[in-house]
Amino acid sequence: MTTDRLSDVTSGTDTTAPGADSTDEVDYASSRDTTEGRIYHVSGGDWDDVLSDAEHDERMVINMGPQHPSTHGVLRLVLELEGETVTQLRSVIGYLHTGIEKNTEYRTWTQGVTFVTRMDYLSPLFNELGYCLAVEKLLGVEAPKRAQLIRVLLCEINRIGSHLVYIATGGMELGATTAMTLGFREREEVLHLLEYLTGLRMNHAFIRPGGVAQDLPTDAHAKISEFVKVMDQRLPLYDKLFTGQPIWRNRLKGVGYLPVDACLALGVTGPVLRSAGLPWDLRKVEPYSSYDEFEFDVPTATEADCWARYLCRVEEMHQSLRIIKQALERLKEPGPVMVEDKKIAWPAQLSISSDGMGNSLEHVRKIMGQSMESLIHHFKLVTEGFKVPPGQVYSPVESPRGELGFHVVSDGGTRPWRVHVREPSFVNLQSMPAMSEGGLVADVIAAVASIDPVMGGVDR
Repeated sequence: MTTDRLSDVTSGTDTTAPGADSTDEVDYASSRDTTEGRIYHVSGGDWDDVLSDAEHDERMVINMGPQHPSTHGVLRLVLELEGETVTQLRSVIGYLHTGIEKNTEYRTWTQGVTFVTRMDYLSPLFNELGYCLAVEKLLGVEAPKRAQLIRVLLCEINRIGSHLVYIATGGMELGATTAMTLGFREREEVLHLLEYLTGLRMNHAFIRPGGVAQDLPTDAHAKISEFVKVMDQRLPLYDKLFTGQPIWRNRLKGVGYLPVDACLALGVTGPVLRSAGLPWDLRKVEPYSSYDEFEFDVPTATEADCWARYLCRVEEMHQSLRIIKQALERLKEPGPVMVEDKKIAWPAQLSISSDGMGNSLEHVRKIMGQSMESLIHHFKLVTEGFKVPPGQVYSPVESPRGELGFHVVSDGGTRPWRVHVREPSFVNLQSMPAMSEGGLVADVIAAVASIDPVMGGVDR
């Protein structure tokens, strides 16, 4: 009969001979394997049967970033999903690659500061400090006391600014747009102050091997005191707006859980480690730049989630203000800000002139009109740089994101033989799968924000 070759119009089932036997395995879709998983091409067929066969078996692979605002435009997260649950997560980096470590091999030791300051661009002064401490360790010199205090002062101001960006961007990514406006309002106070003290808002190149580029302006004490006063008034606002806010608290509590044993296994440091209960802070356990002379606490928590990391960073800003106040008192005593060895100290006798830059008139007068030897020395110091004894060192500092370490190798020349950086954002990103797998897609956003990675440091 002709009806044997037709489909059953009541059920839509193929009743022809080839389609009648439902025991045969049917390929519903052609597929091909890619680096991101298996991709299927489906056309036609009975969708009810296709979906029932694929249930609890096939998962969806999606990209979050690199253009996604929650990944700051330069981080790609490859998510494997089953429904809204993340079953696998992989971080893909390299979108902001700069080759800074390699570039330092082609510049003098002092010029290297201008490269490393651009790695973690939210905390440039920590990059400069770690690098310069490594160079000074190779040279066998120590920066003068006043220079050490200025370094501590600038870094703690910078730490506050970095944590403010964490609150601002993390809040915005979770829908708290007010966090963005408030966080960047306070960060402007930080950048205005840093610009006044160093000459630049970011990428300062102010900390140099042997000390700092110049002394603080004459009225720096008043400016910094005013900044501390403003921050003391405004920081409680964050507790009022976020800490006591049930939506913010419920959005972060229990999300991105990473206990202390997982932190240690993955090499995680900084606020993420301290939020799991381990008070590991290099300013305390391995003091540098006279941090051992300051009184401050290391905030910790035991919840090991996004909520605990938020609380730790807010408290760290209060502790930074404590350190700034103590540094201000000690900076009342004058002193040199660069080592006395003229073969290392560069730029020599720098002072701010009417145009905001340049050497002091006395120094220019000497090298240009009075001493040919001084001119030759200045020229060679600027163009060739100073020689550093051969050897290798590792010098870590406590950046806002964790242990920032510089492994520097010298072959005895005027340029580094090798500079390799142990960047905390890069290491901490390893914790993303542990934090996110098994959770919801929406919680991936909170987990990324709680790590607070800066991709300039990751892709250095």
